[in-house]
Amino acid sequence: MTSPNPAAAQRATSTEGEVVLRVRDVCVDRGSTRVLEDITLTVRAGAFVGLVGPNGAGKTTLLKTMLGLVTPTSGSIEIMGRAPSATSGAPPGVGYVPQRHAIEASFPASVRDIVAMGRMRGLRLFGRTSRADRDAVARNLELVRIEELADRPIGKLSGGQQRRAMLAQALCASERLLILDEPTIGLDLPAEHEFYALLRRLQNELGLAVIAVSHDLVALAGECDELVCINRQMHIHGQPDDVIHSHAIQEAYSCEFNFLAGEIAHHEGVRPHSHVHGHSNGGDD
Repeated sequence: MTSPNPAAAQRATSTEGEVVLRVRDVCVDRGSTRVLEDITLTVRAGAFVGLVGPNGAGKTTLLKTMLGLVTPTSGSIEIMGRAPSATSGAPPGVGYVPQRHAIEASFPASVRDIVAMGRMRGLRLFGRTSRADRDAVARNLELVRIEELADRPIGKLSGGQQRRAMLAQALCASERLLILDEPTIGLDLPAEHEFYALLRRLQNELGLAVIAVSHDLVALAGECDELVCINRQMHIHGQPDDVIHSHAIQEAYSCEFNFLAGEIAHHEGVRPHSHVHGHSNGGDD
């Protein structure tokens, strides 16, 4: 079990309510097509924000813009008060968990090696790790509770264990803000529930802010504190239960809504975890 971390607890208390991400009137064009229009969003420390929308809605584009991988046509983004840079990948202060890709069982890297990559930027990628780097790797392996797997080949781990390793890597980059792209894709239901429970524990221990992009509106709505639905524009942002039962969600999903309504009805009242929404703010996408 992870030992108490007084420094993390103090940081969580001191950053409560602090703005970690601010998106102001962001528009993004792809050629002559506008794929995002006037997106405004504020994320505070300790919030778990789910980002959903139909296929082609612009979710991945918005995520890439937050990461500095896409330059907005207009508007601005600030992370910890700084604009992301298109030249250095994910900006300082952001941990990023990409979509899961199959890892060959013979891939020649240990879990420790993969997690340590979260500490490496630019020319340091091929440099030697420092004592601080090694301490951060050990701490975050412990936080996600796979410290006993540190020396195992990453390809030998289960899907859920690999997700935890990638989460530890992201925490090595930042214990303030995590951006996750389809974090539970490919996981079975028990592993999905365990992963979300882990995210909620990290929120509490670190004051961590989480932004998760998912196609699975119903599952994500059952886990997050705030739900944002976009389809090129911001359609609705608020408490998850309010969002999934709103007219705005029907407008956003348009012709997909009959299927979505069936999914909502099927899952209504059968969520595996009761979750209190306590942090509310009043085509590859």
